[in-house]
Amino acid sequence: MAEKQFSTYKGKPLVRCGDELYYGSMAERFVIHMVIKSKKTVGDEEIADRVAIQLLCTDPDLSPRKQLVKSSEKQGLYVALDIADVWLDRALKA
Repeated sequence: MAEKQFSTYKGKPLVRCGDELYYGSMAERFVIHMVIKSKKTVGDEEIADRVAIQLLCTDPDLSPRKQLVKSSEKQGLYVALDIADVWLDRALKA
């Protein structure tokens, strides 16, 4: 059976389902969870306005509260993705 290919951002998997995005691999120690909190309309397009970002530990033995390492909220999806990439890189290197 062939492996499912995901979209990537800066070489890491990026999976979106509705207003939720996961950035990184669940096989790694950390992953980023993002939630689009609000959207705005620009022309005919609806774009993300406020995005909540969470750095999560993927250890299934931890309680959900302890899995949350860091969180923030940013204006715009691209700003959120850039912050997410920095957080994930630092967490995986530590």
